[in-house]
Amino acid sequence: MSKEVLLVAGTRPEALKIAPVAIALRGHPGLRPTIVHSGQHSGMVEQALGAFDLVPDVRLDVPRSTGTQAELVSRLLPEFDAVLQEREPAVTLVQGDTTTTLAAALASYWRGIPVAHLEAGLRTGDLYGPFPEEGTRQMISRIASLHLAPTDDAANALNSECLPDSHIVVTGNTVVDAVQRVASADLPASSPDLAALERGLDATGGRLMLVTVHRRESWGRPLMRVLNAVRAIADRHPDLHVLLPAHPNPGVREQVVSHLGGHERVVITDPLDYPDLVRVLRRAALVLTDSGGIQEEAPTFGVPVLVLRETTERMLAVDAGCAWLVGTDTTRILAEAGWVLGSRLRLPLGRNPFGDGRAAVRVCSALERLAGLPTALPRREPYATLVGVGSR
Repeated sequence: MSKEVLLVAGTRPEALKIAPVAIALRGHPGLRPTIVHSGQHSGMVEQALGAFDLVPDVRLDVPRSTGTQAELVSRLLPEFDAVLQEREPAVTLVQGDTTTTLAAALASYWRGIPVAHLEAGLRTGDLYGPFPEEGTRQMISRIASLHLAPTDDAANALNSECLPDSHIVVTGNTVVDAVQRVASADLPASSPDLAALERGLDATGGRLMLVTVHRRESWGRPLMRVLNAVRAIADRHPDLHVLLPAHPNPGVREQVVSHLGGHERVVITDPLDYPDLVRVLRRAALVLTDSGGIQEEAPTFGVPVLVLRETTERMLAVDAGCAWLVGTDTTRILAEAGWVLGSRLRLPLGRNPFGDGRAAVRVCSALERLAGLPTALPRREPYATLVGVGSR
């Protein structure tokens, strides 16, 4: 009889990164995947999973009134506990550093269910940057039974915290699996705004810049500086069109619209479906973002990225020459964007330092071991050895 693996997602990035694992576990002789949607971001998880023809098997009910982290955790813990009590899974797989991830890991740990942490070992060393993600991921590392590190750097960070090497597996990042799968489908744009923008770019030969800003530490004055830079970049490059999928937070969206709304070459949209985001990345001349996922996805398409943060837990992209840390200083953003756009910089294709598109296969092998099934792969083989990316 197969053993159940709970794959937990509450946000879009979580859903995107567990999807390749769910697909890889289809038809597995010993493991049975069950996707649990925490309800943290209603609609977004379903949208992301839909790009892979997946749907949640279980959906939690977590109504909220204040929107605080404390409220969300207090509602998620008993919901997860009830699911665990009913289903008694062999493993709970959580991804990243969200409130959903923390709550599911805690509930599983308290019930003695092994926790596998996908994308483990990302660190900035600053508990308040990014906040609260850095603290969340460090807390999860203390109670996880299996650390699925995306890179050698992440594995080394875990080793430096005295976590057993035998509990760490370097897999590559499953987001590379996801982006390759979606790109190969080459679906037409579903967003009317994106479709219209593409027609305009085709007609004029214009260039496209993608801007995404969503982290809490970017809200307020930092976002104001970024938006000022975006307007100035658009004004200085008449052939450039800007696409900015706005964060659903009303205050953030109002700030974006008040500063950039009405500019003839700036298109503000709702968050894009994942296939549409992949279309944009394939076409973009430049990306400005504070998103961790986009730092990992963009190298697949050779598009340069300016990271709108002071620190990043994804230094591999910076070290590989795929991304540049620019913070939220208007002058610095303008200078770096001007250099990239002026030189028409394009990076080599097929050299994503975060993975080779086979991370989910390695994750499945590690889950087999954690669930007590036989497997042929060693527990810790350097990722660089496996796929020829980077070095220890």
